[in-house]
Amino acid sequence: QVQLVESGGGLVQPGGSLRLSCAASVFDLDYYAIGWVRQAPGKERELVARITSGGSTNYADSVKGRFTISADIAKNTVNLQMNSLKPEDTAVYYCNALVVQFGPSRGDYWGQGIQVTVSS
Repeated sequence: QVQLVESGGGLVQPGGSLRLSCAASVFDLDYYAIGWVRQAPGKERELVARITSGGSTNYADSVKGRFTISADIAKNTVNLQMNSLKPEDTAVYYCNALVVQFGPSRGDYWGQGIQVTVSS
């Protein structure tokens, strides 16, 4: 089983920055993708950013140039640095890990979610 524990988030003014962290027990696995998915009220879940075990990253167009995802393997943590935040970034952010290798850890895992509110 993969455990995901999120931290960070909160209230920030437009133009400000926040950092989300997700402690994850995936980094000793070979094939996975881990990242952040957000859901705003009344909207569908949206992939924000993801990093794979091979080091590839991808971002939603709406956050490119503002958000950066990184993995700290030594600390078993994936971080999302969010800069130049906008009110439309307000959402619940979920850490999500997809383990694709065959074995007992294979599956799609979700954190409990953490609120990010961008408002003046």
